[in-house]
Amino acid sequence: MSTSQNYGNPAPLGLLGFGMTTILLNIHNAGFYPLSTMVLGMGIFVGGIAQVIAGVQEWKVGNTFGATAFSMYGCFWLSFVALKLLPGTNAAAAGALDAGFYLLVWGIFTLVMYIGTLKISRAHQVIFLSLTILFFLLAIGDWTESSVIKTIAGFEGIFCGGSAFYTAAALILNEVYGRQVLPLGMVKS
Repeated sequence: MSTSQNYGNPAPLGLLGFGMTTILLNIHNAGFYPLSTMVLGMGIFVGGIAQVIAGVQEWKVGNTFGATAFSMYGCFWLSFVALKLLPGTNAAAAGALDAGFYLLVWGIFTLVMYIGTLKISRAHQVIFLSLTILFFLLAIGDWTESSVIKTIAGFEGIFCGGSAFYTAAALILNEVYGRQVLPLGMVKS
C-alpha cells in the first residue's frame, strides 16, 4: 500500500524565525535598547530552534539550499546566544578580534549562499546580499570598535530582517490566495 504525503512549505517558518529575530537584535544594534533576555530568548527559540526545524523540513522535501540556510542560521543564533550566556564565552569578553572573525566567517558563508540566490528570486537576493553586508559591517565594527559602524549595521540589519519577513509573508499569502499577492521577483531559468 502506498501513500502520498503533501508537505507544507517550511520556508516561511525559517524566514520568519530569521527575520523577526534579526529585526529585534538590530534594533538593539542601532542603539534603541540594550541587549536583553527578550533578544536572547528569541535567538534560542525563534531564530535558533524554529530555523533548525525549518532546515530539517527543507531537507525532507529535497531542498538543499533551504536545508543548509535554515539549519546553519539556526545554529548561528544558538551559537550567538551561547557566546553571550555561557560563562567565559561572552564575545565581548573574548575580545573584538575574536568576535570580528566569528562574524567574518558568517559573512563569507552568506556570500556563498547569496550566489545561490541568483537562481531563486530577487527577494532572496535582497535577504542574502543585505545579510552579507550586515555580517561584514558587524565584523568591521567589532574590529574598529566603531559605534558609528555598529549603528549603521543596526539599521542595515533591520532592513535585512524586514526583507526576510516580507518574503515569508509573500510566500504565505501567495499560497493561500493561489495567486501573486506580494511579488517575489522569481528568476526565470
